[in-house]
Amino acid sequence: MKNFIKEFKEFISRGNVMDMAIGIIIGGAFTSIVSSLVEDIINPLLGLFGGMNFDRLHWKLLGEVTLNYGKFITAVINFLIMAFVIFVIMKVMNTAASKFTKKEEEIEEATTKKCPYCKSEIDVEATRCPHCTSVLEEQ
Repeated sequence: MKNFIKEFKEFISRGNVMDMAIGIIIGGAFTSIVSSLVEDIINPLLGLFGGMNFDRLHWKLLGEVTLNYGKFITAVINFLIMAFVIFVIMKVMNTAASKFTKKEEEIEEATTKKCPYCKSEIDVEATRCPHCTSVLEEQ
């Protein structure tokens, strides 16, 4: 049991677990922002065209039992907006990462060159080609 608790402490103290926890907390806060956007801004604007708010759409089944399909529509809109925003964020991050990676590749110095005689790839510091034994001129 002590070994199990020790392993659990090691698991919790890893950086990626903390990053995940922070992501979940920020995701929860972001969810409330998107929900407010849909419920307080988008649904009323759509209500101007449709004449009502989606949250109020329902079917009465039996007595006081109702099927609130309007709230489901609102949840779907929340999900689509959230998915779109995450898609845009990831697209921007991937684009920025690819530009950063290209700059790093450009910064790296060449470690090989081509022999002007046999066109073989050789070390930059070589003074004689190991393939054709030609003496290479200093550049």
